[in-house]
Amino acid sequence: MSEQLPSEEEALEILRKSGCSYNVIKHCIAVAELAVEIAERCKARNLDVDVQLVKIGALLHDVGRSKTHSINHVIVGAEIAKDLNLPPRIISIIERHVGGGITPEEAKELGWPDKSYMPETLEEKIVSYADKLIEGSRRVPITWTLERFKVKLGADHPAIGRIMDLHEELSQLCKDLRLLRT
Repeated sequence: MSEQLPSEEEALEILRKSGCSYNVIKHCIAVAELAVEIAERCKARNLDVDVQLVKIGALLHDVGRSKTHSINHVIVGAEIAKDLNLPPRIISIIERHVGGGITPEEAKELGWPDKSYMPETLEEKIVSYADKLIEGSRRVPITWTLERFKVKLGADHPAIGRIMDLHEELSQLCKDLRLLRT
């Protein structure tokens, strides 16, 4: 697979050609804008983060929503990305952005290929986190997202703890995330 990242215009064209709706594209743009803000805060703290990878990964994170709006959109999106010969780093962002990540055990229950779908790299974590702070195309506080997940999945679902862990980790690493405009 190519390691060359698509440009922003090429990423948007991929979303359009894949069949993503206007609202999905607006959401992806909003996630990308916030993810870049977070990545730049991390970079300002001398962390090694690929801001361009964050931007393109965030733009393409929901490409699978062109075919389904179920949780399986990550698997469908990864397949679309593979078919387009996108870099493995983009495919990993697509696969690992949902919730606070999906464990191999949860993946098995979902009928997914047997592996971890937990965000591992800083770029994957930033995109996953930024996605949790965007509802539609508007920014929301992490508390709003956590409440929504509690209602949807139940207060004890492990995804809630993982989202909170992601919030804590990135807040610690990148500092001042509470100052992001929501």
